Amino acid sequence: MPQDRPFLTDPSPDGVAPAGAVPAALFDLAVNRAWAALRGLRPAQPGAALAAWHARTRFARRVPLAAVEAALAARPAEGEWHWAGGEQGAWVPGRAPFP
Repeated sequence: MPQDRPFLTDPSPDGVAPAGAVPAALFDLAVNRAWAALRGLRPAQPGAALAAWHARTRFARRVPLAAVEAALAARPAEGEWHWAGGEQGAWVPGRAPFP
């Protein structure tokens, strides 16, 4: 039986090295989708689940995993928030303008 390889690339904490800076909209999307994935999965080990999500999500691999983790760590505990402003952004109250 062949070895099961669920990902096209191995998980990398650095992400895929982009040719330039990560566009703000892409960074925002990665952070907001990562939060949605963790919120939906409610994993026992969030770090491992986030690394797996990052490895299999094509657009997210362009954003370093450490940057996504740092943004998620800064999320306020209560209420509905979304990330806006790219790498230098912050959590903003309310829902994201796009999923």
